[in-house]
Amino acid sequence: MSTWIWILIIVAGCILSALFAASFIARRDREKVSFLMDALEDGETNFRFRENTAINRELNRLRGILDRKNTRNEALSWNKLFRVITHEIMNTVTPIAALSDALAKDDRLDVKAGLETISDSSNELIRFVESYRSFAKSVPPVCKPLMVSELLEKVIRLHDSAVKEQGAELTMEVHTTDLLIYADEGQLLHVFNNLIKNALEASATTISIVADLDTEDRTIIRISNNGKPVPMHVREEIFVPFYTTKPSGNGIGLSLSRRIMNAHNGDLKLVQSDDRQTVFAIVFA
Repeated sequence: MSTWIWILIIVAGCILSALFAASFIARRDREKVSFLMDALEDGETNFRFRENTAINRELNRLRGILDRKNTRNEALSWNKLFRVITHEIMNTVTPIAALSDALAKDDRLDVKAGLETISDSSNELIRFVESYRSFAKSVPPVCKPLMVSELLEKVIRLHDSAVKEQGAELTMEVHTTDLLIYADEGQLLHVFNNLIKNALEASATTISIVADLDTEDRTIIRISNNGKPVPMHVREEIFVPFYTTKPSGNGIGLSLSRRIMNAHNGDLKLVQSDDRQTVFAIVFA
């Protein structure tokens, strides 16, 4: 064989080796990215890629950024929760303490009326604690296949009389044929019940439920109503447990509904609220 042929063979071998190595590295990097995505999806961030390569450094950096963001968000959520709980307890306990002190010092006060007031306030505090206990011990979903059209038809039947009683209209549309989800029907009905109840309390006259797939093939169910919009200054708070603007509300409806959706690996979010309509989206991953 001539020298040139040997040179060509060696060059070809080097090229093939380089291509094989590049393919192997690319496949391994894809596996690392896939592992990272799976871990983040499961809420696991206590890992680190050890090899000191460019892709590992960037993946570790991304993991660190998301981990710090999750920590900040968790701390913010706890701060909001503690603020709301503290506010609720202080609003109830302070008048009780003041009235008890007054009854002990002033014989002219009506003791019976004072004790009735203390009893009412104490019962209100017990109601709040019971609400917290029911929220804290939420049950994991027992999932099964559900046809979205059948689920929404059941939602319509359950609320038809209450909606008509208020002079409102409740409609549903499913834009994708044979749309199927894997979920706990009872828990999802609780989510719909809360959103429809809130819409009626906001004086809505039309409530629309529309189900479809988004561009990522996720099932999205949007519940729209033309009632009073959610005030701008409380939109950051409506999913905080025990936060409420209603005189008789306990503030766990939306927070529990979002918690249910999170347990389904999904989400519940407010996507629009203005003078035209308020839209909540139920998202299934």
